[in-house]
Amino acid sequence: MNANRNSRLTTYAVVGAPALMALYGAVRLVPGSREPGLGWTAGHTAMFAGLLLFAPVFLALRRLLAPRGTMAGRLAANAALGTAFAGLAASLVQIGIDLVVGLAAADKADQSRMFERVQSVPGVLPVVYQVVPLLFYVGLLAMLVAASVGAHRALGWWSPVLVLVGTVASGADLAFIPLAAACYLVALFPLAGFGARPTAALA
Repeated sequence: MNANRNSRLTTYAVVGAPALMALYGAVRLVPGSREPGLGWTAGHTAMFAGLLLFAPVFLALRRLLAPRGTMAGRLAANAALGTAFAGLAASLVQIGIDLVVGLAAADKADQSRMFERVQSVPGVLPVVYQVVPLLFYVGLLAMLVAASVGAHRALGWWSPVLVLVGTVASGADLAFIPLAAACYLVALFPLAGFGARPTAALA
């Protein structure tokens, strides 16, 4: 029963996370959505929910690495999982701040002032904006690479390549977030249960 529940949750997450990410990217392209208002709130709410759905995706990838892992391999997989979750937590805090500022600010100028105050707090920029959120992608890519090479080969080589392409594209220009979301969906789709190999419990 737990396995079936995990499988359904993973399916929803694999589809839902990129879909909500794409929705956020699409909303950003609408005029006026980058200042306080309905567009800002809707887009960031979608992104927050999409990020939350990456948690079961990370756990599904970790389960995928469990069956034939050596002790060193399991430690490396757990380290990658922890890295991904650290980045996820920082990203959620970042989007949460964006939501609160967007709701509290009266206009674009007020929004900018509020962001400046938040980001001027020592440690906030590296932890919430610049460094730690990148661990999300580092951990995700590490697990995808491990699942596509060596003894595992549970995913195609194209899975980490697509995630890397999507990540680089959206990092270069946020207008490419919908493209990145499409890359993530294709890369992670085998985890949704449509042809993915059975996974074992965490080891």
